[in-house]
Amino acid sequence: MKLSSELRAFQDRIGYQFENPELLIRALTHGSVSSPTRGDNQRLEFLGDRVLGLVMANALLDHDKSATEGQLAPRFNTLVRKETCADVARECGLGDVLKLGRSEMLSGGRRKQALLGDAIEAVIAAVYRDTGFGAAEALILRLWGGRIAQVEPDARDAKTSLQEWAQARGMAPPDYTELNRTGPDHAPVFTISARLADGRAAQATAGSKRQAEQAAARALLDSVADR
Repeated sequence: MKLSSELRAFQDRIGYQFENPELLIRALTHGSVSSPTRGDNQRLEFLGDRVLGLVMANALLDHDKSATEGQLAPRFNTLVRKETCADVARECGLGDVLKLGRSEMLSGGRRKQALLGDAIEAVIAAVYRDTGFGAAEALILRLWGGRIAQVEPDARDAKTSLQEWAQARGMAPPDYTELNRTGPDHAPVFTISARLADGRAAQATAGSKRQAEQAAARALLDSVADR
C-alpha cells in the first residue's frame, strides 16, 4: 500500500516509517468515518494507552532513582494525561492527517483535545504492532522529548494541592464556579473561580473546564501559600 504525501510527511515528523502502512491509516481513522469494512482507531487507542503507561513508568524510574512511589505517581499522571497527549499530537501535526467524518470536521475535530490524545495513543499502538515494543518506546521518548526531565518534582495537580492546603488548616474543600463560557462549541473558553471557605478566591480562563479549574486553583494557591 502506498501512502499519501501527507502521511509520508507525518512519518517523517514522528521519525518512524511503517512496514505495514495500513496500521498507520487505522490509527488515524476516527470513529466518525468507520464502517464494517473500515475500522477505526479505538482498539489501537486502548492498547497505546497501556504501552505509553509502561514506557513512562520505566522512564521515570530511570530518571530519578531515589523517588518514592508517592512522588512518581503524580509525575506519571502529568505525563500520560489526555492534555499532554494532545499537546504531543499538536506538535507533530497529527490533527492535519486525522481521518474524520464531515460532522466531526465541521465541529473542529482536528483541534479537539480528546480526539488528538486518543489518536497519538493509537499511533503508539500501531508502531508497537508494526515492529515491537522497542520501536514504540523510542517513538514515545522522542515525541515526549524533555517532558520527562522537566516534570515538576512535586507534580500533584493544583486542585489536589489546594485542597490539601485547606484541609491542613481545618477548612472545607475549595469551591469551583463557572463564571463565564464564550466561543463556539468546538472551541469553548471557560472562566472559573476557585474560592476558599474564608472568602479568598482567584479566577482563570482556559480552553477546557479542567484546565481553567487547575489554573484558578494554582493562582489561589500561589496567593495564599505564604500566608
